Amino acid sequence: MPFVPLLEPPDDVGTTEGVRWYWVRGSEVVLVDEPPEDDAVRHFLGVLDGTPCWAADVDGLKGDPGFQSLMGLAAQLDDVEWAVAGRAVQLAEWDRTHRFCGRCASPTSPAPGERARRCDACGLLSFPRLAPAVIVLVERDGAALLARNGSFPIPMYSTIAGFVEPGETLEGAVAREVHEEVGIEVTDIAYRGSQPWPFPHSLMIGFTARWESGEIAVDGREIVDANWYGPDELPMIPPPLSIARRLIDGWLAERAD
Repeated sequence: MPFVPLLEPPDDVGTTEGVRWYWVRGSEVVLVDEPPEDDAVRHFLGVLDGTPCWAADVDGLKGDPGFQSLMGLAAQLDDVEWAVAGRAVQLAEWDRTHRFCGRCASPTSPAPGERARRCDACGLLSFPRLAPAVIVLVERDGAALLARNGSFPIPMYSTIAGFVEPGETLEGAVAREVHEEVGIEVTDIAYRGSQPWPFPHSLMIGFTARWESGEIAVDGREIVDANWYGPDELPMIPPPLSIARRLIDGWLAERAD
């Protein structure tokens, strides 16, 4: 199901019939076929399989037409539809939290022709926030490095991940994060794909890498346990929704060939 992101709706697109609406309240969303009240802030998202898609920020709505978290929707939507729902939540949250300038505190207004808000006083442009983060599956002698983050609500193990620092390459971020979290050095860093991750505004960039030197030494703060696991001895791993699971499944498929 293809999605074409657009800033402005085509001339023949309205806001009523044949439209998919994503009502956003806080970080929750519900898919409906009708527009919200006139005072709701609206954002055109694009066209999904020929259907125009709009987001509406209904943060003050008192009723509940069936709002769900994005995680809750993951089991009900395919990857493309879920990404559009995440786009709706991200744009509504960004617009809601950038009504005033971060430089001079004056009000901001939508910037014509751009996905941005412009300060009415000093002209500063504020664009939707994106926080790039790398995530990597490291392999050593037929085993994959999986770690448990102390913030995980369940005893799940995943691949190593972390945010990219200013002035840093993606490959540099991979090497740094792995060394900081588990104390080893890696080589043969290779890009494997990406995924929007609207919690609240990350972009996950996936890699694989190969162990080069060192032994596992967890930092004890963010990572509380880590180990090498063969294909037949995996612990609990992330659900299929996440790019971490895709990296693990891709590694398993390559090992099976």
